[in-house]
Amino acid sequence: MKKKQNQKKQFSKSFTPKHQKTYDSPYSMDSDYKNRPRVVIAGRPNVGKSTLFNRFLNRRLAIVDSKPGVTRDPVEKDAFVLGYPVKLIDTGGFKLDRDHGSDEAIMDELVVEKTLETLKNCDLIVLVLEVGEITAEDEEFIALLRPYWDKVIAAVNKTEGGRKEEEAWNFMQFGFQSLHLISASHGDGITAFAKEIISRLDFSAVEEGSEEKPIKVSIMGKPNTGKSTLSNVLTKSSASIVSDYAGTTRDVVEGFFSYKGKNFHLLDTAGIRKKTKVKEDIEYYSVNRAIKTLQNCDLVFYILDAEEGLTDQDKKIISLAHEQGRGIIFILNKWDLQEDTKQSRKKAEEDIRIHFGHMIWAPVLCISALEKQGITPLLNTALKLYGQLTKKIDTPSLNLALKEWIRSYPPPQSKASQFKLRYCVQSNTNPISFILFASRPEVVPQSYITYLKNKIRSDLGFDNIPIILELKASRQKWEDRES
Repeated sequence: MKKKQNQKKQFSKSFTPKHQKTYDSPYSMDSDYKNRPRVVIAGRPNVGKSTLFNRFLNRRLAIVDSKPGVTRDPVEKDAFVLGYPVKLIDTGGFKLDRDHGSDEAIMDELVVEKTLETLKNCDLIVLVLEVGEITAEDEEFIALLRPYWDKVIAAVNKTEGGRKEEEAWNFMQFGFQSLHLISASHGDGITAFAKEIISRLDFSAVEEGSEEKPIKVSIMGKPNTGKSTLSNVLTKSSASIVSDYAGTTRDVVEGFFSYKGKNFHLLDTAGIRKKTKVKEDIEYYSVNRAIKTLQNCDLVFYILDAEEGLTDQDKKIISLAHEQGRGIIFILNKWDLQEDTKQSRKKAEEDIRIHFGHMIWAPVLCISALEKQGITPLLNTALKLYGQLTKKIDTPSLNLALKEWIRSYPPPQSKASQFKLRYCVQSNTNPISFILFASRPEVVPQSYITYLKNKIRSDLGFDNIPIILELKASRQKWEDRES
């Protein structure tokens, strides 16, 4: 426990404002910027790439573990390095030693292919090396970097307190323009290294971004349901590695695209399995981060294998999304493998409704991400849900509607549970929530609350999203309160 606390304390010694003042920056830390220079962190497995990535971000975003090959997909994040806006990209490790023919070897090939692809489209490559004996993987990876040599900057990691300093300088034999001795974990040499990174970048194309926030979508579901395939189709990229190998995605892979004038921010998450099936710490952290996206997203694309249907684990995650008021779209993927008839679609939707009778409002769509079928209806539905999530009803109109609902279906009353509904206000958007004031909120039946929530959906234009309705005590009518 003490060791973990010390590590946390060391990690916190990152780019504080004190460090940032050592480099004069014209950029505001409170603004967003377009056309940020792309900085890729690369190297062989387990040299500290993700630790350095987290160090620059000043938070634990990428998963760090002593086991080699934890990072697979490139993980992108907007960052400020010494006050300058950059797009920081953590990549999977270049692994030379492989057990050919195994699933892990196939995955290693995909990771290397993705890393090399990322290097072609960046402005600067931060090559992370580990102090100690120079390995064959170091030599081969450096050879692959030769075509991009003018944009390579090298650092030898794990040299805290001057550790193995003489050995670290042996890397100069490869002809680097300069070599920095750093400790990503402890912070040694980071500020000087960051200054050289900034000096090698061109910020002339950087512009202050628009204030409109993109629609943030979390793609969730069990492993191998097609989450990464859908993510790549929507972003028209190959940012996420697609493989039949269960648990391919570990970090949350981010992507961006536009549709009908609206910007989308996509979060491709790790496949979520039952706790009993999660054997590695890495997968445990991956799943936790996937679930954490529910706190920040607007919509959830919940992907199900059309053939397998719902499982208990699916139900738990969907319930979490529902509790947080997120717009949810059930997506039955791999529909190209099913008989596509009105009857089959109706049956598939009914199967979901049986398990989620309280979520009859949530859309159910059949798609094939692989064949790019059903994508347009999916995006149109996403825009519809986001419009509902950001809708605001003025209080007078809301209370006129409330009077009509009460007149059409008066609340059940008895001598022991008499109450009066006073007035209602919309308290929030995204998630949509209302506060209903009553004389005795504790005795209002749940059935009547459900009735009112359904009327809000059907009459006020919130028919495809969850509604939060909170009851509070009040003895005043709305009209009296105004006066």
